Amino acid sequence: MARSQETVGKKEKEKKKAKQRLDKQERKEERKRESGKGKSLEDMMAYIDENGNISSTPPDPSRKREINVEDIQLGPGRQLPEEPAELIRRGVVKFFNESKGYGFIIDQQTQDSVFVHINQLTELIKEKDKVTFEVERGQKGPSAVNVKKEVKS
Repeated sequence: MARSQETVGKKEKEKKKAKQRLDKQERKEERKRESGKGKSLEDMMAYIDENGNISSTPPDPSRKREINVEDIQLGPGRQLPEEPAELIRRGVVKFFNESKGYGFIIDQQTQDSVFVHINQLTELIKEKDKVTFEVERGQKGPSAVNVKKEVKS
């Protein structure tokens, strides 16, 4: 008598593969149903209302406001040059290292720490000296130039 060529293990593997194929086919069909392909342009359109919220309905044309093109500002705002009186600041030397040639001044007006280099000094300074200086934008932030000791009167 001849024995069957298919064993129980082979049959189980065949069933498992068939089930996986069916599951894969179902997932594929589900993705097709869920995808947005085939939608009309109107269904895909989104509008932004006057408050910046996204909505599916177009804005009401009667509520439209006219905006002057010159009022729209692109890029950073232009700063007006400061008056010469405002350029000269007063401060106190917080730290100064003579060997390395740099230090920091606390601006009395803004309480900001301003970097100072020994090349920008008109006379030698030391810590806790009261000084007058001008602020200039450096690579890494504000930098003091034309630093002078404040004359005591």
